[in-house]
Amino acid sequence: MRIRTIARAFLILALTGGASAARAQDVDWQKVDEAMGRKPVVTGDVHRYGFPRTDLNVTLDGVTIKPALALGGWVAFKPAHGGAMAMGDLVLLESEINPVMLKMIANGLEITAVHNHLLGASPATFYMHVAGHGDPVGIATAIKEGLAESKTPLSVPAAAAPPPAVDLDTVQLDQIIGVKGQANGGVYQFNVPRRDPVTEQGMQLSPVGPLGVAIAINFQPTGGGKAAITGDFVLTGDEVNPVIKALRSHGIAVTALHSHMLDEQPRLFFMHFWANDDAIKLANGLRAALDKTASTKS
Repeated sequence: MRIRTIARAFLILALTGGASAARAQDVDWQKVDEAMGRKPVVTGDVHRYGFPRTDLNVTLDGVTIKPALALGGWVAFKPAHGGAMAMGDLVLLESEINPVMLKMIANGLEITAVHNHLLGASPATFYMHVAGHGDPVGIATAIKEGLAESKTPLSVPAAAAPPPAVDLDTVQLDQIIGVKGQANGGVYQFNVPRRDPVTEQGMQLSPVGPLGVAIAINFQPTGGGKAAITGDFVLTGDEVNPVIKALRSHGIAVTALHSHMLDEQPRLFFMHFWANDDAIKLANGLRAALDKTASTKS
């Protein structure tokens, strides 16, 4: 069965008053879970499934990157018009890109972006953004079959030992960034929403964090109060260069600038960054960049 594209789905929702047509209870989530081979994190009506590249040993600037820092592939499902829309970000090696892409498009999924997020990592990793709409079990099956063309771990590993505590002054980081962060897999993560809604053909993309349209900032401790940071700023066109200047003036490298979606409003650009330095110093640099955006601050 061919899965209709996400843009078509949003157009239907806009014309039919999608809020009443799309209900979480219409989806048999247990069957979706079975097709994905794992349980999701559920936020509101969005079910997000993680596919971290725990099989990879990626290093950059002497830092061994934890999956939660920059290797956390994911796919999120949101009920839409009696079925579901899905969007995701998959972490792949260069040799895996075309086999995965061919299987995805053969199964009716859309590829919305392929690019790097980091510079100089070994081995190099690439990020494939995918989208689809229709029967959620069919979408989940298509995604699983696509990922099977890579070495992405598809079985859920046995429970591992708890990750070490995040050895950073997280209270001060929260104060500087302006939202409350969360520890995840030894990484301290922030999701900073934009003030204005993001829509696709009239349908609001919310909650923004699970759907990948919040500014993401991750800190991985590297010892002595230092941290490696990466993530992505979600920007309108007029914000791009002010944010680049703010990051570069604070010693934070800009490693990628690109789109992740095809038909969102307002048009958004995603700017990825990297640094490994004193965590508080870097947080202040990130705050200076956030101040150039229309983002929230509590």
